[in-house]
Amino acid sequence: MRHWQYDSCELCPRHCGANRSKGSVGVCGVGATPMVARAALHFWEEPPISGEAGSGAIFFSGCSLRCVFCQNHQISQGAFGVEVTSARIAQMMLELEGQGALNINLVTPSHFAPHVKEAALLAREAGLSVPIVCNTSGYESVEAVRELSEVVDVWLTDFKYASPEHAASLSRAADYPEVAAAALREMLASLRRAGGRAEAEDGSMRRGIIVRHLVLPGHVDDSIAVLDRVWELCGNDVDLSVMNQYTPNDRCRELGGDLARAVSDEEYEAVLDHADELGFERMWWQQGGTVSESFVPAFDTTGVEGPELDAIKNS
Repeated sequence: MRHWQYDSCELCPRHCGANRSKGSVGVCGVGATPMVARAALHFWEEPPISGEAGSGAIFFSGCSLRCVFCQNHQISQGAFGVEVTSARIAQMMLELEGQGALNINLVTPSHFAPHVKEAALLAREAGLSVPIVCNTSGYESVEAVRELSEVVDVWLTDFKYASPEHAASLSRAADYPEVAAAALREMLASLRRAGGRAEAEDGSMRRGIIVRHLVLPGHVDDSIAVLDRVWELCGNDVDLSVMNQYTPNDRCRELGGDLARAVSDEEYEAVLDHADELGFERMWWQQGGTVSESFVPAFDTTGVEGPELDAIKNS
Protein backbone atom coordinates (compact mmCIF):
# COMPACT_ATOMS: atom_id res chain seq x y z
CA MET A 1 0.00 0.00 0.00
CA ARG A 2 1.29 3.44 -0.96
CA HIS A 3 1.16 6.05 1.81
CA TRP A 4 0.78 9.59 0.48
CA GLN A 5 2.06 11.16 3.71
CA TYR A 6 5.61 10.41 2.56
CA ASP A 7 5.27 12.36 -0.71
CA SER A 8 6.00 15.70 0.95
CA CYS A 9 6.72 14.61 4.47
CA GLU A 10 5.45 16.61 7.42
CA LEU A 11 5.11 13.69 9.85
CA CYS A 12 7.50 15.26 12.36
CA PRO A 13 7.76 18.86 13.61
CA ARG A 14 10.65 19.54 11.21
CA HIS A 15 8.15 19.69 8.29
CA CYS A 16 11.06 19.08 5.92
CA GLY A 17 8.81 18.26 2.95
CA ALA A 18 11.11 15.52 1.64
CA ASN A 19 9.59 13.28 -1.01
CA ARG A 20 10.45 10.10 0.80
CA SER A 21 8.22 8.12 -1.58
CA LYS A 22 10.62 8.95 -4.42
CA GLY A 23 13.74 7.96 -2.54
CA SER A 24 14.59 11.23 -0.80
CA VAL A 25 15.70 11.03 2.81
CA GLY A 26 13.98 13.24 5.37
CA VAL A 27 15.56 14.97 8.35
CA CYS A 28 14.84 11.70 10.16
CA GLY A 29 17.50 10.08 7.96
CA VAL A 30 15.32 7.45 6.33
CA GLY A 31 13.05 7.01 3.33
CA ALA A 32 9.50 5.74 3.01
CA THR A 33 10.10 2.05 3.75
CA PRO A 34 10.13 1.17 7.46
CA MET A 35 13.45 -0.01 8.84
CA VAL A 36 13.76 -2.03 12.03
CA ALA A 37 17.00 -2.82 13.87
CA ARG A 38 15.71 -5.20 16.57
CA ALA A 39 12.51 -6.89 17.73
CA ALA A 40 12.89 -8.71 21.04
CA LEU A 41 11.88 -8.81 24.69
CA HIS A 42 13.25 -5.82 26.55
CA PHE A 43 13.60 -5.80 30.34
CA TRP A 44 14.93 -2.31 31.10
CA GLU A 45 11.86 -0.12 30.88
CA GLU A 46 9.85 1.13 33.87
CA PRO A 47 8.20 -1.64 35.96
CA PRO A 48 4.67 -1.05 34.56
CA ILE A 49 6.09 -1.57 31.05
CA SER A 50 8.68 -4.36 31.41
CA GLY A 51 7.44 -6.11 34.54
CA GLU A 52 9.14 -9.49 34.88
CA ALA A 53 8.05 -10.88 31.51
CA GLY A 54 9.55 -8.09 29.42
CA SER A 55 8.28 -5.61 26.88
CA GLY A 56 8.10 -6.56 23.21
CA ALA A 57 10.34 -3.82 21.81
CA ILE A 58 10.52 -3.03 18.10
CA PHE A 59 13.33 -0.55 17.45
CA PHE A 60 12.82 1.59 14.35
CA SER A 61 15.69 3.23 12.49
CA GLY A 62 15.88 7.01 12.11
CA CYS A 63 14.99 9.93 14.36
CA SER A 64 13.92 13.53 13.92
CA LEU A 65 16.23 14.73 16.72
CA ARG A 66 20.02 14.95 16.66
CA CYS A 67 20.93 14.55 20.33
CA VAL A 68 24.68 14.84 20.86
CA PHE A 69 24.48 12.36 23.76
CA CYS A 70 22.34 9.72 22.00
CA GLN A 71 23.08 6.15 23.08
CA ASN A 72 21.21 4.63 20.12
CA HIS A 73 23.08 6.62 17.46
CA GLN A 74 23.73 3.44 15.45
CA ILE A 75 20.07 3.38 14.51
CA SER A 76 18.87 6.92 15.26
CA GLN A 77 21.51 8.64 13.14
CA GLY A 78 23.25 5.77 11.37
CA ALA A 79 20.13 4.38 9.68
CA PHE A 80 21.11 0.81 10.54
CA GLY A 81 18.27 -1.66 10.09
CA VAL A 82 16.37 -3.95 7.75
CA GLU A 83 13.60 -2.76 5.46
CA VAL A 84 10.26 -4.36 6.33
CA THR A 85 6.60 -4.18 5.31
CA SER A 86 3.58 -3.38 7.45
CA ALA A 87 2.62 -7.04 7.28
CA ARG A 88 6.02 -8.07 8.64
CA ILE A 89 5.75 -5.55 11.50
CA ALA A 90 2.31 -6.95 12.32
CA GLN A 91 3.73 -10.47 12.43
CA MET A 92 6.58 -9.27 14.68
CA MET A 93 3.97 -7.98 17.12
CA LEU A 94 2.25 -11.37 17.23
CA GLU A 95 5.59 -13.17 17.60
CA LEU A 96 6.53 -10.97 20.56
CA GLU A 97 3.17 -11.56 22.22
CA GLY A 98 3.77 -15.29 21.71
CA GLN A 99 7.09 -14.92 23.56
CA GLY A 100 5.21 -13.57 26.58
CA ALA A 101 5.65 -9.82 26.06
CA LEU A 102 3.46 -7.67 28.31
CA ASN A 103 3.01 -5.18 25.49
CA ILE A 104 4.30 -4.14 22.09
CA ASN A 105 6.81 -1.33 22.56
CA LEU A 106 7.27 0.74 19.40
CA VAL A 107 10.53 2.63 19.86
CA THR A 108 10.72 5.90 17.88
CA PRO A 109 8.04 4.93 15.34
CA SER A 110 6.28 8.14 14.33
CA HIS A 111 8.33 8.95 11.21
CA PHE A 112 6.80 5.69 9.93
CA ALA A 113 3.37 6.45 11.42
CA PRO A 114 1.29 5.37 8.39
CA HIS A 115 2.94 1.94 8.24
CA VAL A 116 2.95 1.53 12.01
CA LYS A 117 -0.76 2.29 12.27
CA GLU A 118 -1.50 -0.11 9.42
CA ALA A 119 0.60 -2.84 11.07
CA ALA A 120 -1.11 -2.39 14.44
CA LEU A 121 -4.56 -2.65 12.87
CA LEU A 122 -3.53 -5.81 11.01
CA ALA A 123 -2.15 -7.33 14.21
CA ARG A 124 -5.29 -6.46 16.19
CA GLU A 125 -7.43 -8.04 13.48
CA ALA A 126 -5.27 -11.17 13.73
CA GLY A 127 -5.75 -11.40 17.49
CA LEU A 128 -3.12 -9.20 19.17
CA SER A 129 -4.41 -8.62 22.71
CA VAL A 130 -1.60 -6.86 24.59
CA PRO A 131 -1.34 -3.04 24.84
CA ILE A 132 0.65 -1.05 22.29
CA VAL A 133 3.22 1.38 23.68
CA CYS A 134 4.55 4.38 21.75
CA ASN A 135 8.08 5.04 23.00
CA THR A 136 8.96 8.53 21.80
CA SER A 137 11.41 11.38 22.22
CA GLY A 138 8.46 13.72 22.80
CA TYR A 139 9.35 15.68 19.66
CA GLU A 140 6.09 14.87 17.88
CA SER A 141 3.60 16.77 15.80
CA VAL A 142 0.09 16.92 17.20
CA GLU A 143 -1.13 15.40 13.93
CA ALA A 144 1.13 12.34 14.30
CA VAL A 145 -0.03 11.85 17.90
CA ARG A 146 -3.66 11.99 16.77
CA GLU A 147 -3.05 9.44 14.02
CA LEU A 148 -1.22 7.02 16.29
CA SER A 149 -3.67 7.49 19.17
CA GLU A 150 -6.10 5.27 17.25
CA VAL A 151 -3.82 2.29 17.96
CA VAL A 152 -1.63 3.37 20.93
CA ASP A 153 -2.67 2.45 24.48
CA VAL A 154 0.34 3.72 26.42
CA TRP A 155 2.52 6.74 25.72
CA LEU A 156 6.09 6.41 26.99
CA THR A 157 7.32 9.89 26.16
CA ASP A 158 10.38 11.94 26.95
CA PHE A 159 10.27 15.55 28.03
CA LYS A 160 13.92 16.45 27.56
CA TYR A 161 14.24 20.22 27.93
CA ALA A 162 12.48 23.32 29.19
CA SER A 163 15.13 25.61 27.70
CA PRO A 164 15.07 26.33 23.95
CA GLU A 165 18.78 27.11 24.16
CA HIS A 166 19.60 23.68 25.59
CA ALA A 167 17.31 22.03 23.06
CA ALA A 168 19.05 23.84 20.21
CA SER A 169 22.60 23.09 21.35
CA LEU A 170 22.01 19.47 22.39
CA SER A 171 19.35 18.26 19.93
CA ARG A 172 19.25 20.87 17.14
CA ALA A 173 15.61 21.63 17.98
CA ALA A 174 15.07 25.00 19.64
CA ASP A 175 11.32 24.49 19.44
CA TYR A 176 11.48 21.24 21.44
CA PRO A 177 9.92 22.58 24.68
CA GLU A 178 6.79 23.94 23.01
CA VAL A 179 6.48 21.03 20.58
CA ALA A 180 6.80 18.48 23.40
CA ALA A 181 4.23 20.35 25.48
CA ALA A 182 1.70 20.40 22.63
CA ALA A 183 2.29 16.70 21.95
CA LEU A 184 1.87 15.84 25.63
CA ARG A 185 -1.41 17.75 25.78
CA GLU A 186 -2.68 15.71 22.82
CA MET A 187 -1.53 12.45 24.41
CA LEU A 188 -3.41 13.37 27.57
CA ALA A 189 -6.52 14.22 25.58
CA SER A 190 -6.38 10.84 23.80
CA LEU A 191 -5.93 9.05 27.13
CA ARG A 192 -8.93 10.81 28.62
CA ARG A 193 -11.05 9.91 25.58
CA ALA A 194 -10.09 6.26 26.10
CA GLY A 195 -11.17 6.30 29.75
CA GLY A 196 -8.00 7.27 31.59
CA ARG A 197 -5.19 5.29 33.15
CA ALA A 198 -5.74 1.55 33.63
CA GLU A 199 -3.54 -1.28 34.84
CA ALA A 200 -3.79 -5.05 35.03
CA GLU A 201 -3.85 -7.05 38.26
CA ASP A 202 -0.10 -7.61 38.00
CA GLY A 203 0.52 -3.83 37.91
CA SER A 204 1.38 -3.68 34.23
CA MET A 205 0.00 -0.66 32.43
CA ARG A 206 -2.91 -1.20 30.06
CA ARG A 207 -3.53 2.48 29.32
CA GLY A 208 -1.65 5.55 30.42
CA ILE A 209 1.19 8.00 30.01
CA ILE A 210 4.68 7.80 31.48
CA VAL A 211 6.67 10.99 31.08
CA ARG A 212 10.41 10.36 31.15
CA HIS A 213 13.08 12.87 31.95
CA LEU A 214 16.77 12.10 31.72
CA VAL A 215 18.76 14.25 34.14
CA LEU A 216 21.84 15.65 32.41
CA PRO A 217 25.00 16.60 34.31
CA GLY A 218 25.22 20.32 34.90
CA HIS A 219 21.58 20.88 33.91
CA VAL A 220 19.69 20.55 37.19
CA ASP A 221 17.95 23.91 36.79
CA ASP A 222 16.54 22.85 33.45
CA SER A 223 15.44 19.49 34.87
CA ILE A 224 13.53 21.29 37.62
CA ALA A 225 11.90 23.53 35.01
CA VAL A 226 10.88 20.43 33.01
CA LEU A 227 9.16 18.94 36.05
CA ASP A 228 7.36 22.23 36.65
CA ARG A 229 6.09 22.19 33.08
CA VAL A 230 4.93 18.58 33.21
CA TRP A 231 3.13 19.21 36.50
CA GLU A 232 1.47 22.30 35.06
CA LEU A 233 0.30 20.37 31.99
CA CYS A 234 -0.75 17.07 33.55
CA GLY A 235 -0.53 16.93 37.32
CA ASN A 236 -1.06 13.37 38.50
CA ASP A 237 -2.77 12.25 35.29
CA VAL A 238 0.64 10.91 34.25
CA ASP A 239 3.34 8.75 35.79
CA LEU A 240 6.76 10.37 36.05
CA SER A 241 10.06 8.62 35.41
CA VAL A 242 13.22 10.49 36.45
CA MET A 243 16.33 8.80 35.08
CA ASN A 244 19.98 9.05 36.08
CA GLN A 245 21.37 6.66 33.45
CA TYR A 246 23.09 9.32 31.35
CA THR A 247 26.27 7.79 29.95
CA PRO A 248 28.76 9.96 28.01
CA ASN A 249 29.28 8.66 24.50
CA ASP A 250 32.58 9.09 22.64
CA ARG A 251 31.53 12.43 21.20
CA CYS A 252 30.63 13.87 24.59
CA ARG A 253 33.86 12.64 26.11
CA GLU A 254 35.80 14.36 23.32
CA LEU A 255 33.88 17.63 23.74
CA GLY A 256 34.55 17.70 27.49
CA GLY A 257 32.63 19.81 29.98
CA ASP A 258 29.69 18.60 32.06
CA LEU A 259 28.44 16.16 29.42
CA ALA A 260 31.72 14.24 29.64
CA ARG A 261 30.78 12.97 33.11
CA ALA A 262 27.93 11.15 34.80
CA VAL A 263 25.19 12.80 36.84
CA SER A 264 26.24 13.22 40.47
CA ASP A 265 24.17 11.83 43.31
CA GLU A 266 23.57 15.38 44.53
CA GLU A 267 22.22 16.50 41.16
CA TYR A 268 19.90 13.52 40.88
CA GLU A 269 18.60 13.87 44.43
CA ALA A 270 17.85 17.56 43.85
CA VAL A 271 15.60 16.69 40.91
CA LEU A 272 13.88 13.85 42.79
CA ASP A 273 13.28 16.13 45.77
CA HIS A 274 11.61 18.67 43.51
CA ALA A 275 9.34 16.01 42.03
CA ASP A 276 8.28 15.10 45.57
CA GLU A 277 7.64 18.74 46.41
CA LEU A 278 5.41 19.15 43.36
CA GLY A 279 3.30 16.20 44.45
CA PHE A 280 3.80 13.50 41.82
CA GLU A 281 2.12 10.38 43.22
CA ARG A 282 3.37 7.77 40.73
CA MET A 283 7.07 8.30 40.20
CA TRP A 284 9.80 5.96 39.04
CA TRP A 285 13.47 6.51 39.73
CA GLN A 286 16.72 4.65 39.27
CA GLN A 287 19.16 3.49 41.86
CA GLY A 288 22.94 3.16 41.53
CA GLY A 289 24.59 1.23 38.73
CA THR A 290 22.45 2.48 35.88
CA VAL A 291 25.21 4.46 34.18
CA SER A 292 26.31 1.83 31.72
CA GLU A 293 26.26 1.21 28.01
CA SER A 294 25.05 -2.32 28.85
CA PHE A 295 21.55 -0.83 28.99
CA VAL A 296 21.74 -0.24 25.25
CA PRO A 297 20.45 -3.36 23.46
CA ALA A 298 22.41 -5.05 20.70
CA PHE A 299 21.15 -3.68 17.41
CA ASP A 300 21.81 -6.85 15.46
CA THR A 301 18.48 -7.34 13.60
CA THR A 302 17.34 -9.95 16.12
CA GLY A 303 13.72 -10.87 15.37
CA VAL A 304 13.41 -8.58 12.37
CA GLU A 305 13.45 -10.87 9.36
CA GLY A 306 10.76 -13.50 8.93
CA PRO A 307 7.34 -14.20 7.42
CA GLU A 308 4.70 -11.58 6.85
CA LEU A 309 1.28 -11.77 8.48
CA ASP A 310 -0.56 -12.33 5.19
CA ALA A 311 1.80 -15.18 4.31
CA ILE A 312 1.02 -16.82 7.65
CA LYS A 313 -2.74 -16.41 7.16
CA ASN A 314 -2.65 -17.79 3.62
CA SER A 315 -0.34 -20.72 4.30
